[in-house]
Amino acid sequence: MKALIWQGTNKVGIETVPDPTLLLPSDAIVKITSTAICGSDLHLLDGYIPSMEKGDIMGHEFMGEVVEVGKDVKRLKVGDRVIVPFNIACGLCDHCTRGNYSACDNTNPNHRMAEALYGAVSGGGLFGYSHIYGGYAGGQAQYVRVPFADVGGFKIESNLRDDQVLFLTDIFPTGYQAAENCNIVKGRDVVAVFGAGPVGQFAARSAQMLGAAKVIIVDRVPERLKMAEAAGIETINYEQTDVLIALREATGGRGPDHVIDAVGLEAHGHGPGALMDTAKQKMRLNFDRITALRWAILSCAKGGTVSMPGVYGGLVDKMPMGAAFAKGLVFRMGQTHTHRYVRPLLAHIEKGDIDPSFVITHRATLDEAPELYKTFREKHDGCIKVVLDPWGQAVGKA
Repeated sequence: MKALIWQGTNKVGIETVPDPTLLLPSDAIVKITSTAICGSDLHLLDGYIPSMEKGDIMGHEFMGEVVEVGKDVKRLKVGDRVIVPFNIACGLCDHCTRGNYSACDNTNPNHRMAEALYGAVSGGGLFGYSHIYGGYAGGQAQYVRVPFADVGGFKIESNLRDDQVLFLTDIFPTGYQAAENCNIVKGRDVVAVFGAGPVGQFAARSAQMLGAAKVIIVDRVPERLKMAEAAGIETINYEQTDVLIALREATGGRGPDHVIDAVGLEAHGHGPGALMDTAKQKMRLNFDRITALRWAILSCAKGGTVSMPGVYGGLVDKMPMGAAFAKGLVFRMGQTHTHRYVRPLLAHIEKGDIDPSFVITHRATLDEAPELYKTFREKHDGCIKVVLDPWGQAVGKA
C-alpha cells in the first residue's frame, strides 16, 4: 500500500509499504477513504516531538471501510463505514470506564518512554504520533490496523459525506472539549481563543454552541481571521495591535472570562519572550514556544479558565505563574477524550447545527501530501485544512 512516511526532520514522503495485518483478535483493518493533515502533525515534521523513527507512518485523522475483523470483534463487520478517534482506548480500564479515554492504561506499550521523558505516568496510545505514544502506524495511508476496534470504530450509518464526519476523529471534539472545559455561563461569559487554525475554529464555534455571550479569536493570518468572522466571531490580528490591550478593551477592562490556547508548542509572537523561546527551541534547549500561553494567562479575567487543547511537548520557560496564581486561574488541558464526544457531536451534525466541512481549504491525493505539508506549515495559498483521498485523483484547492 501507499503511505506517508516520516523520513527525518522536515522530510516526509510517499512510500510503498506492507499492508497491515491483524495482530490481535480485537483488531480490525480499515480501508481509508479520507484522511487529513493535522496541525499537530507539524510538530512531528519539525522534529519537536521525540522518538519518531524513519519509516513511521503518520496521520491520526482518518475514516474508512472495515475490510477485515478479528474473531473477538463483535460490534463491527466487514463493509461498515467507520470513523476512528485519534487516541486508542481499551474501554475496560478505570480511566476508560470513567470516560477519560485519552488516559487509557492499556494502549501504550511504550509508556515507560513517556514516563522517562515527562517524569509522570503516560496517557494512552495515539495513531501515527511517535513511539512515546505507542509507535502505532498512522492513517495517512491506504489501510490501517485499528486496535480495540469495538471501542475505537464508530459506525456512520447516515448518508453524511466523509468531509462532514471526518473531523469527529480529532479536531471537532478537541475544540469542543476545550470550550466545554471552560464551564461557560450562557449569555454572560466572554471566551477568547488564541489560534484560528482548525482546532481554534472549532473551539470558537463550540463556545458559541455552548452559549458564550461573545467569542473573540486571535491570529495573524487573514484567511483564518476571515473564516472566523464568517461565523460572527470577533477577531484580533496580534501583528496589528497590542493583543492584551485589545482584549481588555473588548471586555470592559476585565479580560475574557475564559481563554483557549489552541496553538501549542510552536507559537509565533513578538517581544523578548518570543525571541528567547525561538532561540532555545532551535538549539533544543527547550521543547516549546509559549507566547500564546503567556498571552492567555495575562489576558484572562480573575477566576477564569485557561483551556489548553494545543499540544505541548515538554518543559516550558518563563511562564507567568505568579499572574496565574494571583488571578486564581483554573487550568484544563490534555489529549481529548474523543470517544466521549463522537455520538453527541454527530447528533449536532445530523441536525444541521454545524457542518464541519467549512474548515476545508484543500483537497488532494496522498501523493500530493508531502508538498501540502509544506504549504500548510507555511500557511501559503490560504491553506487551513487539507483532506486527502488515498485512492483518488487530485482535485486541488477546495
